[in-house]
Amino acid sequence: MNLPNKITISRICLIPLFLVIMLVPISWGEWQAGSVSIPVTHLVGAVIFIIASTTDWIDGHYARKYNLVTNLGKFLDPLADKLLVSAALIALVELQLTPAWAAIVIISREFAVTGLRLVLAGEGEVVAANMLGKIKTWAQIVAISALLLHNLPFELVSFPFATIALWIAVIFTIVSGWDYFAKNKHAFVNSK
Repeated sequence: MNLPNKITISRICLIPLFLVIMLVPISWGEWQAGSVSIPVTHLVGAVIFIIASTTDWIDGHYARKYNLVTNLGKFLDPLADKLLVSAALIALVELQLTPAWAAIVIISREFAVTGLRLVLAGEGEVVAANMLGKIKTWAQIVAISALLLHNLPFELVSFPFATIALWIAVIFTIVSGWDYFAKNKHAFVNSK
């Protein structure tokens, strides 16, 4: 297994740690920033999420730079992204920091595209993430990070950055999902 794939697997391994920190009812106190306070567990969870998310860029960079792109990596990388984003969204819904409808839209798209990838894999095609899918992933990461951080530092100036970022992520999620299906409709056209 090459280095980029190991980095991707490390991203997957950070997910349970993130969930324990975010959802197990322990109190490490509050962190105060001006008039805004955030549970320390949410701050630590946000840092873990952001570190895990940046490994997405790191593994892709190494894979391209050193010509280590593999079919396993093409499969694992988007899977790791989907698992991380889904876990974070479910935690945010549980903590009442994001609306359930947004999480449902995003997670549904991820299941649908994963299903499409499985159909295509059955025909011998491995579909790597395209640019629209990468923009969608980063829009989701920015929105989730802002939500995990309770909209800091924007909350100090009463700017709803996290909410706007979430809307942008939902829009890119829908558009990129539509794009995947439109570009790969051949997988369904001749099905029996």
